[in-house]
Amino acid sequence: MDLIRAATEYIEELFRNDSGGHDAEHTLRVYRNALQIAEKEPGCDEEIIALSALLHDADDHKLFHTENNANARTFLEKHGFGQDRIDRICRTIDSVSFSRNRGKRPETLEGKIVQDADRLDAIGAVGVARTFAYGGEHGRPMSESIDHFHEKLLLLKDEMNTQAAKDIAEERHRFLEMFLNEYKRETGPFPASGQDKEENHAESDHPFPV
Repeated sequence: MDLIRAATEYIEELFRNDSGGHDAEHTLRVYRNALQIAEKEPGCDEEIIALSALLHDADDHKLFHTENNANARTFLEKHGFGQDRIDRICRTIDSVSFSRNRGKRPETLEGKIVQDADRLDAIGAVGVARTFAYGGEHGRPMSESIDHFHEKLLLLKDEMNTQAAKDIAEERHRFLEMFLNEYKRETGPFPASGQDKEENHAESDHPFPV
């Protein structure tokens, strides 16, 4: 079986029951982002990039209770990769996480590309959709999801490593700003008290979002 197809089927099985933004669709978008960036970065190892992108969430600490990239290593060992190659892929994977790599730049070109590819999927229209999907899955109100824009998403444009990712991020960042401005315009000021909320609901023909 083709290696990329096998990796795709592997992550589809791993994320079969996930719908909160870290799913197989996210992984495949990161894979496509990574290949797009790699085309403009001569000298990079495309196999390392492709497999690191496809396996980058296979051991995500928010989703799995594995150690030392056990899921990724299991797949790679099954498909005949040597230890040195496996370690290179796992080091690339380890450089991706935003929360675990704040203020750090990956040491390798492959790490920079896959990190950029993952962060691009957190901004733009897809980034908006993923934020609310994750918030909904974890019972968070929309206001808390909006906070995430300021805590993380609006910072990502200036943390890209490659020029190709920086160019894509500029456009996606503008979409985030447009969305936040429109969200603020549509929601307006919130009622000052619970009593005000009850009065507003009583006067409305549509007390719940439609």
